[in-house]
Amino acid sequence: QVQLVESRGGLVQAGRSLRLSCAASGSIFGINAMGWYRQAPGKQRELVATITSGAVTNYADSVKGRFTISRDNAKNTAYLQMNSLKPEDTAVYYCNVKELGFSRRSDYWGQGTQVTVSS
Repeated sequence: QVQLVESRGGLVQAGRSLRLSCAASGSIFGINAMGWYRQAPGKQRELVATITSGAVTNYADSVKGRFTISRDNAKNTAYLQMNSLKPEDTAVYYCNVKELGFSRRSDYWGQGTQVTVSS
């Protein structure tokens, strides 16, 4: 069982920074990935960034060079540092954990938090 607790987003001006965190209350087993997806009004939910248990990262092209994802396994927590924010980053951000093992494949979602970037 895994439950995800996301930090609150916020309202920031373009060019500013914001950090999100996501803490897993339960154990994450085996090969896994933690990260964020986001969904803007009227749009499909899209991947923002993920980081695997092997520290392999993946970023959406739109955030490369601006966002950095990291994880602290001792705290069972992932962090998304968002720099140089743009209005198009405005969305609800959902933390996600995927267990990727052959014997345990699961998908967990946080409740989501609003990030709004003003011009």
